[in-house]
Amino acid sequence: MERWTKGIAGALVYALLGGTTVWGQQPAGATPPPTAAPAAKATTSAVPAGAKVNINTADETSLEALQGIGKSKAQAISEYRQKNGPFKTVDDLKNVKGIGDKLAAQLKDQVTVE
Repeated sequence: MERWTKGIAGALVYALLGGTTVWGQQPAGATPPPTAAPAAKATTSAVPAGAKVNINTADETSLEALQGIGKSKAQAISEYRQKNGPFKTVDDLKNVKGIGDKLAAQLKDQVTVE
């Protein structure tokens, strides 16, 4: 019975001290307490709600802030614009290599040509 009491008392002290002893060391053979998982990164766009990026004037960094657009697609948009002139409609993004119907539809609320 005495051994059982010491085990409970030791476990209680261990738990109350946050998994460490008074001297800041874990007892031999003890497992460290679980740590909280890091917060997940937000997957929302870096573009403020309601604000739209003008795909005719935006630089590549601004284009990369759009959800679904990375560095290579931002470069492709910029190159397309240089070769073909300004976009007439948002749907013209479908003409850019790597941007299909699904991504163009996703971008409609984030971009403008005005």
